[in-house]
Amino acid sequence: MNKTRIAALGIIIVSVIIAIYFYNIFPDTIATHWDSRGNVNGYMNKFLGLFLVPIIMLGSFLLFSALPYIDPLKQNIKKFRKQYDIFIAVIILFLLYVYILTIIWNLGYKINLLQFILPGFALLFYYIGILLKSTKRNYFIGIRTPWTLSNDIVWKKTHEKAGRLFKLSALICLIGLIFPEYSILFILVPVIAGSVYLIIYSYLIYPRKK
Repeated sequence: MNKTRIAALGIIIVSVIIAIYFYNIFPDTIATHWDSRGNVNGYMNKFLGLFLVPIIMLGSFLLFSALPYIDPLKQNIKKFRKQYDIFIAVIILFLLYVYILTIIWNLGYKINLLQFILPGFALLFYYIGILLKSTKRNYFIGIRTPWTLSNDIVWKKTHEKAGRLFKLSALICLIGLIFPEYSILFILVPVIAGSVYLIIYSYLIYPRKK
């Protein structure tokens, strides 16, 4: 196991320590879900509220770690494995950041959770942009359409475009800090619009024989 994945495991252990520490401090029920305006609309008992995210982090780590070994094109994944392992760590770090925000809110600091989560999404989207640009054709990671999976050139061009779009999405997320009431739109709209565009783009550039 390389240093990046060890670091990801370390982040997961930190989340478990946080859960154990706050278990006897928090009330029996804690806030765990917020609507698009940042208002609480969901609660859980404190065991699930504190330990669910660490469990999700561990499950994500195991799933993402397993994918390169079961992909039929695993040899291609080896070509960008360094960037992929960093992506795993970034995902785990993002989940820890969101988890800490919920802890802060339940400690009585009524922050606008969606506004504070924007920098986390910006970091995540930006690194996804880096990862996508370096990916090689495979069945689990990247923009997987019938046209990208069928042609290496289409895969390469689509993912070069995807890298730029996700980095742009990261910048748009940060603009959302100026308009906190529309935070959710600055997260969802650029990613959804970009994904639809990339699907159409991969179709249009696919070489067709008469």
